[in-house]
Amino acid sequence: MSATHPTVLAVDDEPFNLSLMDELLNRDYIVQKAGNGPDAIKLAFTTPPDLALIDIMMPDMDGFEVCRFLKNNPATRHVPVIFITAKDDIRDEERGFAMGASDFIHKPISAPIVLARVRAHIKIKFMQDYLRRKNSLLIKSADEKSAELQQLRDFMWGSDMLARR
Repeated sequence: MSATHPTVLAVDDEPFNLSLMDELLNRDYIVQKAGNGPDAIKLAFTTPPDLALIDIMMPDMDGFEVCRFLKNNPATRHVPVIFITAKDDIRDEERGFAMGASDFIHKPISAPIVLARVRAHIKIKFMQDYLRRKNSLLIKSADEKSAELQQLRDFMWGSDMLARR
């Protein structure tokens, strides 16, 4: 992530759609573009984005498969995935949410909707990242205190045993 602008990975096999996403988002976000699933995965694993916008229907590797790869990799597990799709079958949405998607945007897209959802999901991600970091620090602190208490117990138990002799 850039210090000033979050990174959004846009994945679509249609160059027009990638250009559209770039045009909508490039003022507030760094937009990485991939025209297919394998390129998207390579790019995401090299430079994890803050959010991924993924078309479902692509040749060779569909968006569901890209999402599965992202969610199974520790470096990209927490990247929110928003599917952008012309599909309107509820089973596709159920499948997407079951594999970890954060949201769906249906085509034809509405620029204000895309911007609002990207903004909202990036804000949620940043808050979750913050909470994960704080939780990690709390766990580390608790572990250190527990180790200190155990050392004190061992010392006191050892001193008590010596006093009894």
